[in-house]
Amino acid sequence: MVLFVYGYCDQRDCFYCPLGENRKNVTQVYANERPVEDDADVITEAKKMDALGTSITGGEPQEALERTCRYLRLLKEEFGEDHHTHLYTGITGGRENMRRLSEAGLDEIRFHPPYEQWGDLHGTEWEEILYTAREEELTPAFEIPGIRAEQEFLDFLDEGAADFCNVNEFEMSDGNYERMQEAGYELQDGHMSAVEGSKDAILEEMASHEKVYFCTSVFKDAAQHRSRLKRMAENVQRDFDEVTDDGTLVYGKTYTPAERFTDLGVPEEFYTAKSEHIEVAWWLLEEMIEDGDVEEGEIVEQYPTYDGQVVERTPLA
Repeated sequence: MVLFVYGYCDQRDCFYCPLGENRKNVTQVYANERPVEDDADVITEAKKMDALGTSITGGEPQEALERTCRYLRLLKEEFGEDHHTHLYTGITGGRENMRRLSEAGLDEIRFHPPYEQWGDLHGTEWEEILYTAREEELTPAFEIPGIRAEQEFLDFLDEGAADFCNVNEFEMSDGNYERMQEAGYELQDGHMSAVEGSKDAILEEMASHEKVYFCTSVFKDAAQHRSRLKRMAENVQRDFDEVTDDGTLVYGKTYTPAERFTDLGVPEEFYTAKSEHIEVAWWLLEEMIEDGDVEEGEIVEQYPTYDGQVVERTPLA
């Protein structure tokens, strides 16, 4: 599960920040796509997808720390010590914060130093915090965008300061597109988000290190995101929903009155009546329209997420 705890960054204004309007400079907490109004929402979302762990991210103020510690305790109490938690942060925080996070149940902390300091991190608070985090029984690591290759991160790994370094393929998003273009970056040909040129340099200079893990944008979309959707879909699907290989739900929708389904003797497990429409097994609706029992409808494909985003609608008549 992805737990977004805070949208403000007081110390940073990264030109490549990918956050969109519903995440940047907001105080709203999100568990995946679900707005969190109370602590129970976090547990509900985790159970909805059978989450084996939680990735925590979000801004810098003290309130973000308070929220993080509270949710960590909540998750560990509900799911036990096997529920892996890691925090992605752009500040060092200091020993007291490391101690509080560790005591609350955090397993791993991934630091994202400012891009402007890459290559000059030794002898700074960024080197110190790696050892401090380990002393407080956290697993310290780096997670950085693949803007360019940087030898210093490999040095930290060889010195034993950091356990690993995650490098995410450099990407453009709705939230950073204009500033990325202003900085001279362009999209790869034929790609929706990956930036031209950064991948090759990272793979050539850093990816051969056994403790560097390069995550492509395709992998995040095709594997990580799809896996989360499929886990959700399998938990929330109704008897008549079809789960696709992409983790979406497919069903039929018609505005035919529920009485018509009763008159036709359609078993209740094949449909459900909503306030203004009927949702039904897509293949059954297709047959009913072909046989003239129902005039029209549509096949709906949507995400199994809280917001239920519709991917495609196919009219039937």
